Amino acid sequence: MFNVKAYSAASATSPLASATIPRREPTVRDVQIEILFCGICHSDLHYARDEWHSVMPTVYPCVPGHEIVGRVTKVGAAVTRFKAGDVVGVGCMVDTDQTCPHCESGHEQFCADMTLTYGSPDKHLGGVTYGGYSDSIVVNERFVLRVPTNLNLSGVAPLLCAGITTYSPMRHWGVTQGKKVGIVGLGGLGHMGVKFAHAFGAHVVVFTTSPGKKEDALRLGADEVVISRNPEEMQQHAGSFDFILDTIAAEHDINAYLNQLKVDGNLTLVGAPDKPLAVSAFGLIFGRRSLSGSPIGGIPETQEMLDFCGAHNITADVEVIPIQKINEAYERMAKSDVKYRFSIDMASLRSE
Repeated sequence: MFNVKAYSAASATSPLASATIPRREPTVRDVQIEILFCGICHSDLHYARDEWHSVMPTVYPCVPGHEIVGRVTKVGAAVTRFKAGDVVGVGCMVDTDQTCPHCESGHEQFCADMTLTYGSPDKHLGGVTYGGYSDSIVVNERFVLRVPTNLNLSGVAPLLCAGITTYSPMRHWGVTQGKKVGIVGLGGLGHMGVKFAHAFGAHVVVFTTSPGKKEDALRLGADEVVISRNPEEMQQHAGSFDFILDTIAAEHDINAYLNQLKVDGNLTLVGAPDKPLAVSAFGLIFGRRSLSGSPIGGIPETQEMLDFCGAHNITADVEVIPIQKINEAYERMAKSDVKYRFSIDMASLRSE
C-alpha cells in the first residue's frame, strides 16, 4: 500500500479539500496510472453531497472522479496489453466478477458485481473505492482503455462517461447515415450526442428550451434546432424521428418527445430525473414506438468509442481548471454554467 494526494469531501456539507488516500500496490494483473486529467461529472456532485442516499449512500471521506486519463507508470508481471508510458483511460468501473454472461459478452456494465471507480466496496484495501480526483490510481488491466494519442487529453477525459453514455445507445439502436436523430438538451451529455450523431452521418435535430443555444448547437454539428416550448416548431417534426436521445435530468414532459417518433422509432433516456416520468401508453401503442434507458457501455464498446473519436477527432468541449477550483466548479455545474464539461488538470494537485 502507498499513499497519494487527493481531494475529498468529509461530509455532505463539507467542501472538497486536500487529503491523502491509500492505493494498493499493483498485483500481477494491475496497471498503475499517473492521472493527468479527470473530468467532472454531475454524478460526482450528487455523490459528494449524498444526494443519492436512498440508492447509493455516500461513505465519507469520499473521492469522486470517474473520467480519468493518465499515463502508465508501472504494470504487474502478467500484464500484456500495457507498458509504462502508455496513455490510457479509466471510466466508471474498475472491476466486475469477470465470469458472468454479461462480462463474457463484453457488457460488463450490467454485471451484478460491478466495482465502481468510487463508492463501491474495495476488495483489496477494505472501505470503499476512491476515484480520480487524485495523483494516481491502480486498476486491473481489463478495465484500462487505450487513448488515441492524436486527441487533446483534457477533452478525452469526459469521453469515459459522457462520451460512452451517448455513444452506446446510438450504436445499439442503429444510428447511421440517413437516420433522423433528435437530441433533447444541450449540456454535458447532449453536446456529445450531437457530435456522435453528426459523425455517424445522421440528420441531427437539437431540442432545447433555450433559444440562445441555437448557434452553439449548429457549431457542434446539428442540422436544425427546435425550441421545444414552441408548439408550432414541435408540430413541424411530429412523427418523423428514427431515434431520440433524451439527456434531461430534470422533470419534463416526455410525451412531447415520444410524439416526435415515427413508427418503430425509439426514445432512449440517459438523463435521470429525480421524479418518475408520466408516460402515455397511447403515445407508444399507436406508433409501435419504444422507450428505453441506457447506462454506460462495456469495455469493448468503450474502446470502440475512443477509437472512433480518434478517427473523427472528437473530444468533449471542456473548461480546464486546477483542482483548487473544484468547489467553485461544483457550484457552477449545479447552475449549468459550463460549456460543456469541466476537466481538472491534475498537475495542479502535484504542485501543492
